[in-house]
Amino acid sequence: MPVEPGGADFRHQRRIRIVVGEGLADHFLLELGKVLTEAKVEIISTGSTAKTLAEAGYAVTEVSSYTGFPEIMGGRVKTLHPKIHSGILADQDNPEHLAAINELNIEPFDLVVINLYPFLQTIMSGAEYAECIEQIDIGGPSMLRGAAKNHGSVAVISKVSQYDDLFAAIKAGGTTLEERRRFALEVFRTTAEYDLMIASWLGTQISMEIPDWFGFIWNRQSSLRYGENPHQKAAIYRGGPPGIVNAVQSHGKEMSFNNYTDADAAWRAALDHQQPCVAIIKHANPCGIATGEDIASAYLAAHACDPVSAFGGVVAANRKVTVAMAEPLSQIFTEVIIAPEYEPEALEILSRKPSIRILTCANTFISPFEIRPVSGGVLLQDTDKINAEGDSPTNWKQVTGKPVSAQVLADLEFAWRAVRAVKSNAILLAHNGAAIGIGMGQVNRVDSAKLAVTRAGDRVAGTVAASDAFFPFADGLQILIDAGVTAVVQPGGSVRDEEVIAAANAAGIAMFFTGTRHFSHA
Repeated sequence: MPVEPGGADFRHQRRIRIVVGEGLADHFLLELGKVLTEAKVEIISTGSTAKTLAEAGYAVTEVSSYTGFPEIMGGRVKTLHPKIHSGILADQDNPEHLAAINELNIEPFDLVVINLYPFLQTIMSGAEYAECIEQIDIGGPSMLRGAAKNHGSVAVISKVSQYDDLFAAIKAGGTTLEERRRFALEVFRTTAEYDLMIASWLGTQISMEIPDWFGFIWNRQSSLRYGENPHQKAAIYRGGPPGIVNAVQSHGKEMSFNNYTDADAAWRAALDHQQPCVAIIKHANPCGIATGEDIASAYLAAHACDPVSAFGGVVAANRKVTVAMAEPLSQIFTEVIIAPEYEPEALEILSRKPSIRILTCANTFISPFEIRPVSGGVLLQDTDKINAEGDSPTNWKQVTGKPVSAQVLADLEFAWRAVRAVKSNAILLAHNGAAIGIGMGQVNRVDSAKLAVTRAGDRVAGTVAASDAFFPFADGLQILIDAGVTAVVQPGGSVRDEEVIAAANAAGIAMFFTGTRHFSHA
């Protein structure tokens, strides 16, 4: 009888008669053994799995006994046998297939349950190369793919999360075609992810350069109400290195697309600093970044940079959020707060605000690379971290001015670290470990300098400045000088460096070249 694609068809419900299992975790295995035994299902399995079932009192046939061929080469070959794969691949609606396996005394399988070797856990443990190689499963993926191809006849389970669905199907009398299709789909997703993991790891063993091939499996974590704009559909996916996606939300409304992008930018900005730091992000740009002796003072200083823009912003703290920080923060409308942890009383204070989204992100890992989609492909680059040779003040070259105090040098280092988070062209003014005025996202450095000075207002005198890239002309620097900036740090490297140096010398200000830039387009 014809079956409509994707439809449930109980005419094709298959009673499970025989199962092959491999690599199953003990605490799930025993439950599976109980359900199968009660359903009078014959179980065939490999050594360790068979031993565990037998010791628990469940009838099981070891694979080598069934095939008449022993496990060899330390278990590398055990299920790779025609009697296993013919039983899995036989189309039970095809008389020729049934006649072929009957002639060879091969039973068709109705169910395959496989847990693949723990390759990911092995490489993450730091195991030696040879051990990692041994954890590349061969027989498991072969059986899974064979059963998935033949899902018209065979149900196949590749993940523990599918056990409840399997148990329900067994109690209902067998699996439907619709159920087997869903199981088969998960198999090909599982084996694709497994192969990708192996290929990616092996690539790192050959070369640490930008790879000529790479990939990720992205699993949808949740759908979002919309994207950047209401007419755009959107979802967030989990995959690749851990990050903001792994944060746990404990309060507030559903995260939006823009909430995620700003939270990611804020989290990165806060993690750029070793001292207690708070970053406030609005529309992908900082409206305040500051460090302090404690996280509360850092927040107050960050908020003071641009209180108007901070309204409705996203706040990230690189330390535990305290009551002293939570109390002033709770007085300001804030979209999102993200931190590694919270004092219980601080969490209570923040939770009184119904709209604030509270995220906890214990992971402080910054991915070593970043990917940006473009039409027809993606761009991949090393992540711009504060770890270049020119990021250390000890490697800076002072090109103008007198030696500066330890405090001025500390402010310059803070400004240099903070300006990385600002979209180019970027100018950041700082004083006492806090941003005072920020100019960003302009098409020329002159306008960014003007914007930074304007936002600083009457606080600009005595500040230091950081520029994410060199000054192509002296005009941008001159704006800072005229406003009262006393020291500047910039990459240097312009063909007009001498012109810029002359302007700094004429003003008597200190200027440092880093030889490194932190330019950011998006």
